[in-house]
Amino acid sequence: MTETFIDFGDAGFTYDGERFVFRHLNLTVPQGQFLCLLGGNGSGKSTLAKHINALLVPDEGRVDVFGQDTRDPEATYFIRSNAGLVFQNPDDQIVASLIENDVAFGPENLGVPNPELRERVTRALEEVGLMGFEKHETNALSGGQKQRVAIAGVLAMDPAILILDEATAMLDPRGRAGLLRVVRELHGAGMTVVMITHYMEEAAQAERVVVLDRGTVMLDGTPAEVLTRADELEALSLEVPFACRLSRQLQARGVPVATCITEDELKEELCALRSTM
Repeated sequence: MTETFIDFGDAGFTYDGERFVFRHLNLTVPQGQFLCLLGGNGSGKSTLAKHINALLVPDEGRVDVFGQDTRDPEATYFIRSNAGLVFQNPDDQIVASLIENDVAFGPENLGVPNPELRERVTRALEEVGLMGFEKHETNALSGGQKQRVAIAGVLAMDPAILILDEATAMLDPRGRAGLLRVVRELHGAGMTVVMITHYMEEAAQAERVVVLDRGTVMLDGTPAEVLTRADELEALSLEVPFACRLSRQLQARGVPVATCITEDELKEELCALRSTM
């Protein structure tokens, strides 16, 4: 039986004591799942993410992570040590002047000894494409490079859950593709991933997609089930992926292709179609 890693039970949260960001929220994420959260500004995505890391705790209901109540102070250290959160703005989590020291900060505070600490730093920098930058100063980096350092710092902690809060927003297309490759590899190795993004093509890479609107789960299913619902997504100020739009435009012109949500799927459809001509 698959273990539930994250469980929101009738949870509610408010910053000001009056207006709830979400209320009566029920959402479970099993171990090893790759979940993508979508929604417009103010939908509650980032607030939800901070609850998984116990940076925020619910005012109503409960949030359990690894089977532990996030409101329990004795559980906070364990949860934060095993649920790594990457913020949208890397300046919010870079703490050291040198890259290698920043990446080592998290695992070092977890008590990881040498030489394992060095091995983790090296592996994390390799995963984000920053090998050779160990001695570079963090304040001299571009925004995209800083984001990769922040991601490496979380990966070096070897978390059971990786939470990405718009972590690709400051990366160029090549950087986003590289990060998604790393995320897919980590998920393939069993890591639970919760990714917040506004790039629909990234959402198409997930195992499950949840769409939030004003703290309410509006859509929940596989990428193929959610990302093809054009009318409902449009009503929530979201678009279907490019491959979905193009495949449907081709269908409207009489081209016999299936509805696709990734460009790779559409390429395969077109290649198969060409081979029959």
